[in-house]
Amino acid sequence: MKYTGPVYRPPFEANSLLLQVTVGCSHNQCSFCTMYSDVPFHIESMEQIERDLWEARADYTEVKRIFLVNADPFALSADRLKSIAQKINEILPEVETIAMYASVNNIIHKTDAELKELRALKINDLNIGLESGMPEVVEHFNKGFTVDEAKAQLKRLTQAGIDFSVNIIIGGAGSEKTHENAIANSQLLNEIQPKLIFIATLHVDPGSPLDEELSQGLFKENTLRQNIEEEIEMLSGLDLEHTYFFGLHTSNVIPVHGMLPQKKDHMIARLKNGLSSIRAEYLDAHPEKGAEGSVSIG
Repeated sequence: MKYTGPVYRPPFEANSLLLQVTVGCSHNQCSFCTMYSDVPFHIESMEQIERDLWEARADYTEVKRIFLVNADPFALSADRLKSIAQKINEILPEVETIAMYASVNNIIHKTDAELKELRALKINDLNIGLESGMPEVVEHFNKGFTVDEAKAQLKRLTQAGIDFSVNIIIGGAGSEKTHENAIANSQLLNEIQPKLIFIATLHVDPGSPLDEELSQGLFKENTLRQNIEEEIEMLSGLDLEHTYFFGLHTSNVIPVHGMLPQKKDHMIARLKNGLSSIRAEYLDAHPEKGAEGSVSIG
């Protein structure tokens, strides 16, 4: 299997076959991220994709799920995605789901009919980095879309029968607007009703524009206490019919997960209990972060 540069996938895609169809990120301008800063975006050839699929066929007796990489394969045209899906269905007919990362901007350029055609070819479970329901945070993060555009496009996915998960960053608004960010996130999620919510805590990549703001004192990160309290407030405000809350990212000091609404109170209680068990010297500080924002509290 061919892979170029860093390859990332959500934790819940750990058992999926990773198939490279793009390299790098078509946007590559988010203010907190340098994941693909040195990887020019380009599209993998159909010949290479087919070779990889035949290699997978030789290696695995059964493949149920494929996750297309890299950063936002849904940036590909509907026709290219249809060609890839058709080739997957030809070589690996047992595949049930073809998932991938996607941006709101990737959806805008596809018609309703095209979205339905892609769904019919088993494309589903798009993972989308919204990061926040606050318009100013989305703008500050330089996501390339607005919150209103996100709402409209995600509703189009729902109408086409395409499930999606959304990424939310705790602490995205900084330490002065934790309450506002929590409320905005709850309101957005209640409106779009995603299949899964992937929670992570803000981790600013070294060398990113947001890292420069931090060093100049122009952006103030949440303390550990504020991050946990913000997650509690956001979770408390959720009114979702059937959504999995995935708060198991390495940057989350207190891991929680479960189906909403059934596990909501349990997860809130776990966060509160964790909050009360951590020493104040850690809660009111900014602990040093490791890989992907992981925090050690001793």
